[in-house]
Amino acid sequence: MTAAESLRPCKGDAPRYLPIAEHGLIGDLRTAALVGTNGTIDWYCCARFDAPSVFASILDADRGGSFELAADVPARTKQFYFPDTNILITRFFADDGVGEVQDFMPIVDDSREADRHRLIRRVLCVRGSLPFTARIAPRFDYGRQSHTVSVQQDHTVFDSPDLSLALTSSVTVETDGQDAVSTFKLVEGEAAVFALDRIGGTVRPRTCPLAEAEELFDATVRYWRRWISQSRYRGRWREMVHRSALTLKLLTYAPTGAIVAAPTTSLPERIGGERNWDYRHVWIRDAAFCIYALLRLGFTQEAEAFVRFLSEDIRLGDGPSGPLQIMYGIDGRSELPEQELPHLEGHLGSSPVRIGNAAVTQLQLDIYGALVDSLYLYDKWGQPLASEHWDTLCDLVGWVCDNWDRPDMSIWETRAGPQRFLYSQLMCWVAIERAMRIATRRGLPSDMPRWAHARDTIYRRIMERGWSPERRAFVQREGEDVLDASVLMMPLAKFISPTDPKWLSTLDALGEELVSDSLVYRYDPRVSPDGLRGEEGTFSICSFWYVEALARAGRVDDARLAFEKMLTYANHVGLYAEEIGRTGEQLGNFPQAFTHLALISAAFNLDRALG
Repeated sequence: MTAAESLRPCKGDAPRYLPIAEHGLIGDLRTAALVGTNGTIDWYCCARFDAPSVFASILDADRGGSFELAADVPARTKQFYFPDTNILITRFFADDGVGEVQDFMPIVDDSREADRHRLIRRVLCVRGSLPFTARIAPRFDYGRQSHTVSVQQDHTVFDSPDLSLALTSSVTVETDGQDAVSTFKLVEGEAAVFALDRIGGTVRPRTCPLAEAEELFDATVRYWRRWISQSRYRGRWREMVHRSALTLKLLTYAPTGAIVAAPTTSLPERIGGERNWDYRHVWIRDAAFCIYALLRLGFTQEAEAFVRFLSEDIRLGDGPSGPLQIMYGIDGRSELPEQELPHLEGHLGSSPVRIGNAAVTQLQLDIYGALVDSLYLYDKWGQPLASEHWDTLCDLVGWVCDNWDRPDMSIWETRAGPQRFLYSQLMCWVAIERAMRIATRRGLPSDMPRWAHARDTIYRRIMERGWSPERRAFVQREGEDVLDASVLMMPLAKFISPTDPKWLSTLDALGEELVSDSLVYRYDPRVSPDGLRGEEGTFSICSFWYVEALARAGRVDDARLAFEKMLTYANHVGLYAEEIGRTGEQLGNFPQAFTHLALISAAFNLDRALG
């Protein structure tokens, strides 16, 4: 049986944790929820991505909280997205009938008003008859805050010190300690609705009759289909590319235009290990690459919103890590203190569970190249950069000219001390080179002689010190012979010809040492210690970079085979986590923006290579 289809065992025999891959994602451009193939919402933060969790049973089956809703008999389940939308449907196939749960968060428009928030679960019996059980068990503030439950008129209210939720239902709901439960039976053609609303302030409890739920369902379908219809992609892998685009859109925080790296925290990169991080923030690198992928498909509004986020919500600094931090909060805040939650056991015992991210203070020089490259593409494919944006960009490039040679932590955010990484120098070259392109095309004022000198110096430095004659390959950092998949960006960033003999030799070396059945490891932590214990899976963004590098090198058949293999590692609804384990399991925070944007880029360029 696949992840999409499984026999749901009796409760007493059910595993405590579903695998990471056995989930779909829903959201409303403010927050998101993971819905398991068993019908349980086991991750949900209200009312924004980085808010404390309400349901977190994916991190602690006993203390995390969940919203269970499923057929109350043994049943096979299948899960899929309503076509061209982010509405998730979980179907239950039992001896006496077939039912389904439609999960979605209504989206009426793209407004920046942040108070509106609702989660709807429609239950339908489509054949025969089926009994269902629901248990709504919130555990506020990552399970740290207690709450009360009360029945008020036609809704049930869960009150905690910092957040209140109101549950309305078209079937009878009773309280059970801190939880609310409902058992009901539907016959063919009947439906039931559960709606969970954040209340407080000006937001009052409201009902959700069956007719209103159907109207909201239809409005949400229209929203998502209208959005994806803007895509210009007409290539061979339309379904996977559009699912990736829809996923990237789900990771957008509409009130500011920020894009989170993933909607979850602490899903392990290694089961039982300590590589567990909070990704519910805006990495400049990840968001900039997302803009590149969306612009490729014709989505310019997201690029405009992100540029607005940069100009309105982020304040440039002058600290030791440069004018830009590597990441920010979704509201632009610069402080993201990292703390551990020892009361949560972690997914399958993978601890510690972390919130916040201490890497925020790291120097990672590559972010400047990712950002300037996305602004270059925005200026080319979207709207011309405004004068104030150009002034800021010139300041950033000037800083890069003075600081590109500094040791840093680079793209993988190692916690083993700064080094002179090739990737960081490469992306500093990109920052300067793309700024020069904008200035030349637009005739904008610039310090061109200084920029050209720095650009050429970086190029020569990489070609001289980044190349290892012994390995016949470009390597991770100066003074070492360690291979690193990040160098796959060299031809993608147009630093080196994709058919240059040195590059082809590097591609062969990477294929021999870091590639396993199309899957690519970032590096070998045994020869390149990163300050953390344990191994990790293959990194999916690197696997898609590998596909693109092969295609650009003219190895189109190899690229297509590698790409098709990568598609088999997606979960049942086309989603990817950050990494893939030895037996094909998804590892790390889920779904991961980095992976989906790389899929889009690889598909686009492979299509072009195939003609």
